[in-house]
Amino acid sequence: MVNFLLRRFLALIPTLLVISVIAFMLIELPPGDYVTVYAMKLKQQADIVASEQELMALRQQYGLDRPLAVRYFKWLWNAFHGDFGRSFVYLEPVSRLIGERLLLTILLSVLSTLFAWVIAFPVGVYSAVRQHSAGDVTVSLLGYIGLATPNFMLALIFMYLSVRYLGGSVGGLFSPAFIDEGWSLAKFVDLLKHIWIPMIVVGTAGTAGLIRVLRNNLLDELNKPYVVTARSKGYREWHLLFKFPVRLALIPFISTVGWMLPQMISGATIVSVVLNLPTTGPLLLNALLNQDMYLAGTFTMFLAVATVIGTLISDILLVITDPRIRYT
Repeated sequence: MVNFLLRRFLALIPTLLVISVIAFMLIELPPGDYVTVYAMKLKQQADIVASEQELMALRQQYGLDRPLAVRYFKWLWNAFHGDFGRSFVYLEPVSRLIGERLLLTILLSVLSTLFAWVIAFPVGVYSAVRQHSAGDVTVSLLGYIGLATPNFMLALIFMYLSVRYLGGSVGGLFSPAFIDEGWSLAKFVDLLKHIWIPMIVVGTAGTAGLIRVLRNNLLDELNKPYVVTARSKGYREWHLLFKFPVRLALIPFISTVGWMLPQMISGATIVSVVLNLPTTGPLLLNALLNQDMYLAGTFTMFLAVATVIGTLISDILLVITDPRIRYT
């Protein structure tokens, strides 16, 4: 186990370095830069044409006149020291912008993931055990509908139901009176009143898929010889079900832990835009649209680090759960 963990940790370093190079190059691929986008918006919104001297001065101010390699190594060196640069659009340190939204994004992602697991686990087990029953057919039909329904449509439906029948405010995680207020018990209670809509909308996206995967895996395990042997030895059905087949069928649930961490950072971007959520997703989208390279690059690196760490956690949990997996 120690050698397995050591090899995985050593593999993280070159992986993250390669990802950082690719991420920085991808951000630079679109034609122009932030100054170009700024000049275009200035002309469209105020009909002002910036001179070449003004644009050159802005490029020098933001360091965009330097070669790509120089900008990359400077960004990487500063990132090692906790300085991720300043956002061109917001004119604030990137670490402050991300930190303000990261806590709410993590809270929403954790609640959405727990919602998906709590719903998918019992429904998936029931659907497999009662195969071809009326309940199984109903669950399968609802699962297909859930997979085919876009999240933003669910968001709009829940927003309408909330306003029409519950009298709640549309969008956001707080009532207007608490948006600019400091944290307090009243603000936390207000957060709980609003967070259930995005929790259900984001969680529904993974629930239908997890139900199908768990059902199919459990059906496959129930038809294996070791289940027949355990039944012949007198195991009670439910005791047998949860001791052997369910444990192995849970592997897809455990493997999704690897994607939970990056989802905490990125959030459901489209849903966040529709519901006007103060999470990191819309911030990342705006950074990409405006070629805010330091903000977008830092987000990309955070997602890469979270994905690599989450994958490592998933591998460790899979080794513990399934003894057939070896430390290779």
